[in-house]
Amino acid sequence: MTSLASVTLEVADATAADRFYSAAFGLGSQVRLRACETPTAGFRGFTMSITVSQPADVDGFIASALEAGATTLKPASKSLWGYGGVVQAPDGTIWKLATSSKKNTGPATRKIDQLVLLLGVEDVKASKQFYVEQGLSVAKSFGGKYVEFASADDAPVKLALYKRRGLAKDVGVSEDGSGSHRIVLGGTTGAFTDPDGFAWEPAPVTSTPA
Repeated sequence: MTSLASVTLEVADATAADRFYSAAFGLGSQVRLRACETPTAGFRGFTMSITVSQPADVDGFIASALEAGATTLKPASKSLWGYGGVVQAPDGTIWKLATSSKKNTGPATRKIDQLVLLLGVEDVKASKQFYVEQGLSVAKSFGGKYVEFASADDAPVKLALYKRRGLAKDVGVSEDGSGSHRIVLGGTTGAFTDPDGFAWEPAPVTSTPA
């Protein structure tokens, strides 16, 4: 079965980006960084989402992200589905911090429950079929609006598809954008590019200590 094994963000300054992600979210090898100067403008067609267990955790991550240099796209607030906010990293990547809980159950922690890559696509059904043909298995599907793919329990990032316009609206930006997506997906099979221009490559092999 094909699956998403790694996510590489292409950034102008890899050293600065590494410093930001370490300070803001405590991310290590979950998200890789690669220096890149390919032109890009506006919405890049994807977002990263961090889900946590309670509102205090959301507030804590947002606070550390802003302190490290992020900007606010949507202040944290309650909604019908829970509590969350959206920030944009200095490299341009959009991050949503969210929880399904509306009440705190204890002191704030830095524990990340799940990291999700949401790809904004023009035709969810067509992209779903494309990925199924590439060997990915569907875990959840809601018509032409949202698709979530199955992943191993120890997978660092979960992959999902969302309508591009809806994804941009959800994070508070215009759907307009051009140039590079500035992201590369590492898969367990060969290289390919999906209908919306998202590139996949074989995921880096990590050595296991003897």
